[in-house]
Amino acid sequence: MNSSRRLVLHGACALLLAAALPAVAATDVAGVKFDDTATVNGQPLKLNGAGVRTKVIFKVYALGLYLPEKKTSVADILATQGPRRIQIVSLRDLTSQDFGDAFMKGLNANTDAAERTRLLPQTKTFGEMFAAIPGLKKGDVLLVDWIPGTGTVCTLNGRKIGETVPDVAFHNAILRIWIGNDPADTGLKPKLLGG
Repeated sequence: MNSSRRLVLHGACALLLAAALPAVAATDVAGVKFDDTATVNGQPLKLNGAGVRTKVIFKVYALGLYLPEKKTSVADILATQGPRRIQIVSLRDLTSQDFGDAFMKGLNANTDAAERTRLLPQTKTFGEMFAAIPGLKKGDVLLVDWIPGTGTVCTLNGRKIGETVPDVAFHNAILRIWIGNDPADTGLKPKLLGG
């Protein structure tokens, strides 16, 4: 076989191989790539929405919400059965104090006094996670996964941090920080709802 034929044949084989490989689609948010799918506890999830949390004029972090199937209403998201994932990618350095304070402010703004009292032990457990890390550096990836039968599990750059928090009501309270009636960022909420 002459070299030009071999070159054409190799090129055709390379094209066929490339076409056979699954493409990983991603959504770009402020330079952060969120894969269109994720896997939590062996179950595939879909990116429901993603956006940027801004404070005044500063981009603080990019956030993606993954669910078993796409949902567009807060009630449907909170009622979702199966695993869920909140993926936070820091766009600037944040101290654990700053991140923890913002978390508590968002949690308090979207829960009533009775719910805060009921969730207090889990909130304390979750808060200890912030005390255990020095903060988030630009580019750090924090995953907050809900795993049915286990609870809320957090990992920072692939390493588990903090204790597992077992109540789905607590995970819903976390979600409401961004999609509740008083979200941390009114521009981010519609993006997480698939807008």
